[in-house]
Amino acid sequence: MTSFAASANTAATLPMRPGRGISFMRYVRRNPSLGVGLVMLAILVGFSTIGPLFIDRKKAPYPLAAPASKPPSAKYPFGTDPQGRNLLAVMMMGTQFTLRIGLIAGSIGIIVGTILAFSGAYFGGPLDTVIKWITDVMLTIPQGLILVVIASSLRRYITIETTALIIASLAWVGPTRTIRAQVLTLRERQFVQIARLSGMNGLEIIFRELIPNLIPFLLASFVAAVTGAVETAIGIALLGLGSQREPTLGITLNLILRYSALLRGLWWWWIAPVVLIVGLVVGLTLLSIGLDEWANPRSRRAE
Repeated sequence: MTSFAASANTAATLPMRPGRGISFMRYVRRNPSLGVGLVMLAILVGFSTIGPLFIDRKKAPYPLAAPASKPPSAKYPFGTDPQGRNLLAVMMMGTQFTLRIGLIAGSIGIIVGTILAFSGAYFGGPLDTVIKWITDVMLTIPQGLILVVIASSLRRYITIETTALIIASLAWVGPTRTIRAQVLTLRERQFVQIARLSGMNGLEIIFRELIPNLIPFLLASFVAAVTGAVETAIGIALLGLGSQREPTLGITLNLILRYSALLRGLWWWWIAPVVLIVGLVVGLTLLSIGLDEWANPRSRRAE
């Protein structure tokens, strides 16, 4: 979630719309963070979506699908765990499930945050005061602790979707605060004043003037929300509070700790999920940094 704080500095420097699509494609080629992040995520998305087409998704990632505790081989490139899971299949499906949680929670968080931010910051008044107060209060509460309590209470009903909804219940807080700051700045810009004088109402100004100018920032905020949701999902599952049926990356780490893989010398069991988690988080972080630089001309590299 730390990317939200960094992104807040873009408030006074957001570029206007003309030529943005072309400039973005040019910028992707010249920005290492954005380019590397896109490549890393493309590889991981391909691994988790195309790979499962060549395995038995109903059997391979689950116990008794293969001989137990086998090191990597031609038949099992990532080896197997003590319960007979094919670890290649586990990594494919685990990456897919973890990304799904992040995308669902991040999408809900950014949508709710955007609605609250625009409703409060543009129209102002008591509604803005209430939204600001609730957001500030929620930011002072240890959100990780709240999520652990909720997940523990609903442990019986935990699935991929419910995990995403639990995380999404607090994923709107960061976006609400940072997007609100952007709207407060943009609503005083000259082009907004001209739009008001031309007779456009509040919703027309929001959808036709403000949102198009905030697209780069909203994209950066969305990626930051997905990154935070992925990290939270892994953390919850690591504590044993995630879905026990679906082999997410977090649950795989929980099993590794539970069955003492390091002490038993099962190096192949832990190295794959660690590499994938690091790659996923680093890829999302680089993408968020690159999008933030694109949204903020002051931090852009020379083109």
